[in-house]
Amino acid sequence: MGDSMNDPMGGLGNDLAKASVDDGSVDDGIHVTVWDETEGRGPRAVFAHGILTWGDDEHYGFAAQRPLADRHRLLLMDRRGYGRSPDIEHSDYETDADDIIRLLGDGGHLVGHAYGGVSALVAAARRPDLVRSLTLIQPGALRPAAGHPVVAAALERARAGTAELPADFSPEDFLLASTEALGMAAPEPTPERLRAAASSMAERPCWDAEIALEPLAAAPWPKLLISGDWAGAPALYKEYAGEPLVACAEFLAEELGADHLVVPGYYPHTQQPEAVNTALRELWARR
Repeated sequence: MGDSMNDPMGGLGNDLAKASVDDGSVDDGIHVTVWDETEGRGPRAVFAHGILTWGDDEHYGFAAQRPLADRHRLLLMDRRGYGRSPDIEHSDYETDADDIIRLLGDGGHLVGHAYGGVSALVAAARRPDLVRSLTLIQPGALRPAAGHPVVAAALERARAGTAELPADFSPEDFLLASTEALGMAAPEPTPERLRAAASSMAERPCWDAEIALEPLAAAPWPKLLISGDWAGAPALYKEYAGEPLVACAEFLAEELGADHLVVPGYYPHTQQPEAVNTALRELWARR
């Protein structure tokens, strides 16, 4: 079912609260998929995805978290330029944070993966009063953890790689560089996936974000980091992505006073959805 959602604050409108799947938009055009089997009575949970994907994508997004809609209203945002949200010339985690804050309305749980994890951190630091819990799945917040040598090396690689991109580097090139070049199988280059790759190329890198951790550490609500153990990951992918992401998660868990769940594999919410969904249920039950 599809309805227009034009109440960017408060309850976000009755249609948003009661929809099973809603193809409308919030505020100035951000598309949100809503899964809700509670008839609008369940607490809100906002999900922010990473690069190369969109909210309800089965490959990298949050499709496997749909069972959580039996007790909660799940709001899966398509970040600007992704999924069914409109095209945008340039976006970043600060803009995402604005959108997340609107989606939180008068309060909700917040879940972010990778780039979306950085966006979630920025939003929660700005408006901790709107957050009931914060879950970060392998967030790409490398800069705060730059004192770790593995993270420092990853930052150096990332900055150099971004500076050296050729002018004719295409979305298809970016998709392959992010997957096959690291030993991963590349997803099918559908128009939707290539559009997501183009948006990923255009947005400000999340790994260099400056994030205020103090308000997050002081916040009374529960926090959870989720990482894979990276068993079975291609060696290059583990070295370039896995090791710095795990170090980053360990750092953030300590700094924020968060729990840290480690599950098998390297894409927790898609490879281990049962474990991740159970952890989310338990976390959400605390607030």
